[in-house]
Amino acid sequence: QVQLVESGGGLVQPGGSLRLSCAVSGGTFLGWFRQPPGKERVFVAGVNWNGGSIRYADSVKDRFTISRDNALNTVYLQMNRLIPEDTPVYYCATSPSDGSRWSQDYNTWGQGTQVTVSS
Repeated sequence: QVQLVESGGGLVQPGGSLRLSCAVSGGTFLGWFRQPPGKERVFVAGVNWNGGSIRYADSVKDRFTISRDNALNTVYLQMNRLIPEDTPVYYCATSPSDGSRWSQDYNTWGQGTQVTVSS
């Protein structure tokens, strides 16, 4: 059974950087989502098992980088030039559908890690 554990969230000032990590034990495609309070989870970025298929949301594609280290069973989300809108809880999840941006296609989720961008 696939298990996911996120880490790396915290408080950062606007313009700063954070790196999120997701320890993953399996899965085909791993995605990062974020969920503002009271709203749906939104796709941020995703990568397949060998790093050959990568997707980004338009709102982050010039600022965030997703990468995968299979030797460490970890997927990273490097977030640069953070803005207050990047604030909510971030989740990693796995999907059997390569490249999906839809949360309904993801069947295993981590517990989430809070990112707060504020001065």
